[in-house]
Amino acid sequence: MTTTVTVKGQVTLPKKVREAAGIKPGDKVDVRAIGSGVLIEKPRADDDYKARLYALAKQGLIRDKMTTDEFMREMRGDPDLDPGFNPRRKPKRR
Repeated sequence: MTTTVTVKGQVTLPKKVREAAGIKPGDKVDVRAIGSGVLIEKPRADDDYKARLYALAKQGLIRDKMTTDEFMREMRGDPDLDPGFNPRRKPKRR
């Protein structure tokens, strides 16, 4: 579907697109440049999770070039110092 950009930079999303994406009047949408195009989507519930991660990064709790193991050790502590830690024990299923 083709639509036109106004002089103010506004675009009207066709009705079929709004319905397919579940976008209603007053809803917020995320707009991102991807490759040679644009992605417009309704924010998802996990976007709150992403916002919390960015907040942690700003606090310096997540650093660039930190490995997953380093991050987990910082969050959970060193498993070698935990007397109850047994890497061979399988976790209980719930």
